[in-house]
Amino acid sequence: MAAEKALALVLRTTDWSESSRIATLWTREFGKVRVLAKGGRRLKSNFESALDLLTVCSIVLLRKSSGGLDLLTEAQVVKRFPQLRTDLAALYAAYYLAELLSECTEDNDPHPELFAEALDTLEALGHAESAPTALRLARFELVLLRELGYGPNLDVCAMCTTPVTGQALAFSAAAGGVLCANCQTRQRERRPLSSEAWRALRALSETGEAWQSAWSPAARTEVRQVLGQYVTYLLGRQPRLLPYLGS
Repeated sequence: MAAEKALALVLRTTDWSESSRIATLWTREFGKVRVLAKGGRRLKSNFESALDLLTVCSIVLLRKSSGGLDLLTEAQVVKRFPQLRTDLAALYAAYYLAELLSECTEDNDPHPELFAEALDTLEALGHAESAPTALRLARFELVLLRELGYGPNLDVCAMCTTPVTGQALAFSAAAGGVLCANCQTRQRERRPLSSEAWRALRALSETGEAWQSAWSPAARTEVRQVLGQYVTYLLGRQPRLLPYLGS
């Protein structure tokens, strides 16, 4: 086994023995990896406090050729996000981000753009000058969905592919996006989608800064509900942190 270096975000840790821990990490180089940190529970170890949840760390690991846990040999703190400790809504949003990365991604499937978006989101959460927490989190969700191949259809009807104009729309998680007026009766699982919420979803899913516009509270609430429903459908269950998110 050759030693590999990576930049990682700590998503989850569990105790494995009296002295060791198992950690789930989201890395820029390898995607999601699960590692065994021998001695990771000791106060003085090669990992110190680098395996704290939502810590960005520089790691060295020995990769297993097939199956099993990789072996973590070194971890050093690169960055923390202390502002999350003073903003409960931002903290819940950060925990939700970690849950999505842990539950929605496959092992050893790197997405450097998603890694960068996750760190940008964690950096922005909890800062007064940044976009509202729910909006910033929605931006992350849509980047994650796009990177994983589940980006919702927002420009054409998800069933008949007719271009939509934002009028008389609905959203269907099962269909994978917006529905035109003609197709809505064919999909029992649907919810009305306002013109403003549709525009917000499109802006949030595109590159650029248009997503940071001053959307109304009603539109932000609607976006949160739509994305929560869609993520729940894709996972097959409601994310644990979803009920704690604000709009």
